[in-house]
Amino acid sequence: MKFGLIGDPISHSQSPELFRRAYNGKYDYDLIEGKYFEESYSKFLKGYKAINVTAPFKEAAYEKADVVSGPAALIGAANILVKGEDGVSCHNSDFTGIILCVAEALFPGITIEFYGEFGERAHIKIHQFVRDRLKALEERPKALIVSCGGAGKAAAVAAAELGCEVWILNRNLEKAEKFVKGLPEYRFRTGGLDEFKERLRISDLVIYTAPAALDCITELEKDDFKPGQIFLEANYKNPSFKGLTLARMMDARVRFIPGRMWLINQAISGYALMTGEAPDIKSLLI
Repeated sequence: MKFGLIGDPISHSQSPELFRRAYNGKYDYDLIEGKYFEESYSKFLKGYKAINVTAPFKEAAYEKADVVSGPAALIGAANILVKGEDGVSCHNSDFTGIILCVAEALFPGITIEFYGEFGERAHIKIHQFVRDRLKALEERPKALIVSCGGAGKAAAVAAAELGCEVWILNRNLEKAEKFVKGLPEYRFRTGGLDEFKERLRISDLVIYTAPAALDCITELEKDDFKPGQIFLEANYKNPSFKGLTLARMMDARVRFIPGRMWLINQAISGYALMTGEAPDIKSLLI
C-alpha cells in the first residue's frame, strides 16, 4: 500500500516524517505536488490507497468523494481521501486535530490517557469530555476564527461543537457568509479582518488559519491578548506569531499551540482512517 500528500506547495511538509514515525517506516509516503488538483487526484487514483490533502485543494477533494464522513459534510472540505469498496471516501481530521489540541491545552496528558483507555474511539470520548466541561462554565466561551478556507471552516465547526460562541473573520466576507448560511444551527457570526484586534481581546479561543500575517500582528501588545487565552496557529512553516509578539503572548499567559501540534493531532486521529491500523501515538508526540 502506498500513501501520500497532495497540495501546492508541499516541499516543506513534515507529513512524510510523521507518517514514517507513526508506522516505523512500514509504508511509503510520497509528496504529490502540483498546481492542478485534477492531475494530482489522477495520480492518487492510479497508485495510492489513501492520501492526505492540504491547501489549496481541501474543498476540491471534498467534491470528489463518493462517501462523506460527518465532519467533512458539515465543513465542506476534506484533508483525507481513502479508496474503498464504495468508491472514494473523504474525511476531515483538521476537525478532530483541533479538538485534541484544545483538549491538551486544557487537560495536559489527556490524549495519551484516553487513547490508552478507549483506542480508536478516544477522539470521540475526548470531544465529549471537553464539551461537557466547557458547558459547565458560567459563561459560554468565545472563539475567534481567522480566515474561512478549508482549515478555517474546520476550526469554526470544531469550536462550535465544543460549545463556543464563534466569530469568523475573513477578507472575503461574502465567502464567510455563504458558509455560515449553510450551517444556521451554529449561529456563527462574521466580520472583516479589520475587526481582528477588537475580537482578539475578548476571545477565549483563537484559531488563526490565515496563510499570511495581518499587518497589525507585529504591533500587538500584551494587553491585546486575553489572559489564559488558548491560541492555535495553523501555519507551521512560516508562523505569523513569533519573536516579540510571541513573547508578549507568553507575558499575557496565552496558551499558544504551534501549527506543528495541529499537524500531529491530525495524524493521531486521521492515519488509522488511511491505513486501517492505529499509529504509534507516543512516537508522534516525541
